[in-house]
Amino acid sequence: MFQFLFLPCRLLTSPEYPDIIRYMIVVDVETTGVDPRLCSLLSVGALDFDRPEHQFYMECAPFPGAHIEKEALAVSGFTMEDIEANNQSPNANNQKKTDRAVVEAFLEWMRTCSEWTLCGQNPSFDRDFLQETAHRYHLNWPLAHRTVDLHSVAYGDHLQRGKSIPLTHNHSALNLDTILAYVGLPSRQGSHHALDDAKLEAEALSRLIHKRGLLKEYSQFEIPKKEAKD
Repeated sequence: MFQFLFLPCRLLTSPEYPDIIRYMIVVDVETTGVDPRLCSLLSVGALDFDRPEHQFYMECAPFPGAHIEKEALAVSGFTMEDIEANNQSPNANNQKKTDRAVVEAFLEWMRTCSEWTLCGQNPSFDRDFLQETAHRYHLNWPLAHRTVDLHSVAYGDHLQRGKSIPLTHNHSALNLDTILAYVGLPSRQGSHHALDDAKLEAEALSRLIHKRGLLKEYSQFEIPKKEAKD
């Protein structure tokens, strides 16, 4: 799979809503596990929040010796058979890119965006995997440490509306699917996909911040009206 679009940059305003300025790159990754030092990227999906049609998607094979967790593969939809086939046939036409090549391509795409702040659901996870991969191959990492977290935006919206924060084990249970339902979007079905999740996160962020949709593919889902306090 390969979706890599270069488009010329423009001013940070949307033609549909010239009064709205949208910053950030919304990014999501799928990986072989949770530790960015031991585990590998499997795919990277991203879109420019200012120009949501400007998108990036690439898949890669794990780096040799990467730690692979079955639970992570179950979430991402990748299989051990796919990984083993790629390793055994390095010259096959369907061989996936290396993790280095994917991060290099992402950084090249990123430079076509107007602003480089990363955003997503728990974006420190995505940032850490991208950054660790760049460091593994001594690539320059030009992005800042600060990110914009969809969870924090949704948490603040709950507090502003006087809504109770859903809890699990005394911690916030505002995961991505809970946030999607909160803003009127359908929950994800089946395995996760980096670009699909990035688009959902961007749509949710737009609905929370601007009270407007972002992507036409979700226009059939109405934004819930503001309800009374719990």
